Amino acid sequence: MSRKDYPETPDGRYFVARGRLWRRTDPRLDDSERRAAVKALMQARRAVGQATTATEEREARARVDEAKRRLGERGPVWWKDGAPDEGGKHPKNSSYAACWEALDPEARARGEAGNR
Repeated sequence: MSRKDYPETPDGRYFVARGRLWRRTDPRLDDSERRAAVKALMQARRAVGQATTATEEREARARVDEAKRRLGERGPVWWKDGAPDEGGKHPKNSSYAACWEALDPEARARGEAGNR
């Protein structure tokens, strides 16, 4: 399932997968910056899987975190209206509860399923 198939919040800040809100990439990033960060993220994720020592894995995971911060998916929120980060919450336990309940059952099922 692609990320496009997951339900998104009306404000575009999150998508829902595995029953949790996941922060979307900062839409203000220009295409070249976003692509460079995604490339770094994929390389770091591969390095996690290929690590043969705890030190290699720790360093690779640090690079994953760095890339996700560059994308705006971790760290300080990229929106400027003061709304808190609700990432990791189930939508029914967030400010998006009404939106979640208004989704059709098929869309909610897509949000409950999936691998990120």
